[in-house]
Amino acid sequence: MRQEFASVYNPPARLFHWATALLLLVQYVLAWAMPDVHRDTKPVGLIAWHLGVGVVIVLLVLVRLLWRSVHPAPPEAGNLPAALRALARYTHWLLYLLLIAVPLMGWANASSRDWPVTLLASIPMPPLSPAGSPVGHALGDWHRVFAWVLLALAGLHVGAALFHQFVLHDETLTRMLPSQRKRVASKQ
Repeated sequence: MRQEFASVYNPPARLFHWATALLLLVQYVLAWAMPDVHRDTKPVGLIAWHLGVGVVIVLLVLVRLLWRSVHPAPPEAGNLPAALRALARYTHWLLYLLLIAVPLMGWANASSRDWPVTLLASIPMPPLSPAGSPVGHALGDWHRVFAWVLLALAGLHVGAALFHQFVLHDETLTRMLPSQRKRVASKQ
């Protein structure tokens, strides 16, 4: 037997993954803690933070996708059936889509309310819908629905990682952990 390095994600890809996960967790905590949004609600406090974190998530995911287009994912660990590989691939792309679409829907809703949306609490972002836009207001309802879909999909993603780790005992989870490359034995 000889020792090989397991195929792991490069450090920037791991950083993008875990930063996205952390920001998504922060975003859900903010959403649950902030006051309900009504006609006369002002975008201050937790609401302003929620808007700002949403902008950061969109930008981070776009940078992550750009990085991934230049640095593809490493070969998969283990011997998954083709159907499970396809399901994993589609789930990842749906996660990317929702990580962009859900914040953009919220941003469009904020714009329709004539709320300022800023990056890092200081850089003004352009409105995504005109003030008073019925479409922007409707996107606020869709924002809430798809936020739940995103949460469920993120839970499925975590569950799949744990399934790989504790049931299949393959290297899938360790490929994304911020650790040194693991040596694995292979037959020569």
